Amino acid sequence: MLDLHYWPTPNGKKVTILLEECGLDYRIVPCNIQRGDQFTPDFLKMNPNHRMPVLVDHAPKGSGDPIAVFESGAIMMYIAEKEGRFWPQDVRGKYAVTQWVIWQMANQGPKLGECGHFRRAGPEAGDLTYAINRFTDEANRLYGVLNNRLYRSKYVAGDEYTIADMICYPWTVNWKAQGQDIEEFKYFKRWFDELSARPAVQRGLAVGASLPPDPATLSDEQKAAIRKRMYNQRAIPVPG
Repeated sequence: MLDLHYWPTPNGKKVTILLEECGLDYRIVPCNIQRGDQFTPDFLKMNPNHRMPVLVDHAPKGSGDPIAVFESGAIMMYIAEKEGRFWPQDVRGKYAVTQWVIWQMANQGPKLGECGHFRRAGPEAGDLTYAINRFTDEANRLYGVLNNRLYRSKYVAGDEYTIADMICYPWTVNWKAQGQDIEEFKYFKRWFDELSARPAVQRGLAVGASLPPDPATLSDEQKAAIRKRMYNQRAIPVPG
């Protein structure tokens, strides 16, 4: 059995898309990042970086103790390698996929995350014009990288649908809030529409949709507590 410690964000949805594409049985263990579940001692044993998702495989290859894997890219590589699907293992195919997985983790995810963060910030944050322009432009650049790549190949890593596609897709679903117009990116939009129509992608995106509370039901104090918990984090002290 696979346990996925999860909250419905793009980084979590990457993994549920792959699990659904593979048709695997898995159990969602809610990790309520708004409540601070990611800072509990049990969670920190699995991921010292206190971020979800974390995958726990209770039946790893070769038997033995359960394996816990953190970082969404590493989780997807683990699943794909174990299942022998969506990640070619010949040297050319493997690194064609791997470089795009790392591109997503190092570029697309962080930069689009910052773009959304600054564009959502309210007036109490002060003048964020520079940050908004900086990251909206960077988001546009990254959509252009995908568009140019998808001009040359059907999928992100070549002619085959792989974890490189699954890892990039969830961060593009919210393109409008990132200040982008995907009509500007003809080849990206062709890919985006194809993936959006895949049943497993739709199922993966829907996982945990009911977990977060309706923002309309939260008081101003609760919203402030969530912001304090999620933003401006500093180092966790070493246990005494």
